[in-house]
Amino acid sequence: MARLRGANGCPWDRQQTIHSLRGFLLEETYETLDAIDRGNHRALLGEIGDLLFEGVFLAQVESDEGHFTVTDSLRAICEKLIRRHPHIFEAAASQVRTAGQVVEQWEQIKAREQQDAGERRSLLRGVPSSLPSLLRAHEIGTRVAAVGFDWARTLDVVAKIEEEVAELRSAVSSEGAERSEEEMGDLLFSIANLSRKLGIEPESALRRANAKFTARFEALEQAFEKQGRSVHDATLQEMESQWAKIKHVTPVASENAPTATSKSRRLEESKTRKNANLLSPKRRAARAPAKGRRRK
Repeated sequence: MARLRGANGCPWDRQQTIHSLRGFLLEETYETLDAIDRGNHRALLGEIGDLLFEGVFLAQVESDEGHFTVTDSLRAICEKLIRRHPHIFEAAASQVRTAGQVVEQWEQIKAREQQDAGERRSLLRGVPSSLPSLLRAHEIGTRVAAVGFDWARTLDVVAKIEEEVAELRSAVSSEGAERSEEEMGDLLFSIANLSRKLGIEPESALRRANAKFTARFEALEQAFEKQGRSVHDATLQEMESQWAKIKHVTPVASENAPTATSKSRRLEESKTRKNANLLSPKRRAARAPAKGRRRK
């Protein structure tokens, strides 16, 4: 990266900033999650490399601007891991035995670090607002649960969900859109906490549900196409009847099945650029220069 961003380096790499790289970091994160969800270890090998590369790229930009180096980042995480795992790295006897106790200890040490640094102590201050909302709700619940602010039983969360459903029903019936939105948020927050109590990562669960529904609806469309019809012309009763059949006979899409990713989109973009080069010089001159995509 130092060479790519050096005086005789790549023009594209040299012009990047931490802000321009933000989208690529997010993209690589989701592609890594996609490989995990599909159980594709070969793909995961490459995606981890891509994700690490984004960290190296960001650190090099910061180093070029005199802020810190990638070595500083690696040293910081090593020191943090040692500091927040005293039950492993310190000789004194420890009562920490379970994963729950580890989380609780982690948050306590973190709170002391904030206090020593003169920062306002808050469990939730470090939860990124840029996280997907469902995942952020899960993380918020995890952090407050670490200090005991949690439902005693999983069934208590189920009861809370039933309560929120009733409140949402009332809002939809008589209280208007704004109140309905508020109650819908409360319901989704409670569902995220039920997922946490069950040990289920909600974003992954929802991705799988989306994939399952998509596979079944595509099978529904194909069933009508075989009849020489379209779903646009079918009645709700006909679609529901066909849907019931599909649920019993159509296998759910495999987690290991290939999915469309930004890499395939980049291939299509490459083809598009190649075709664009066939335009006449006059046409090409009239086109705005493409921003381009970084190679991996």
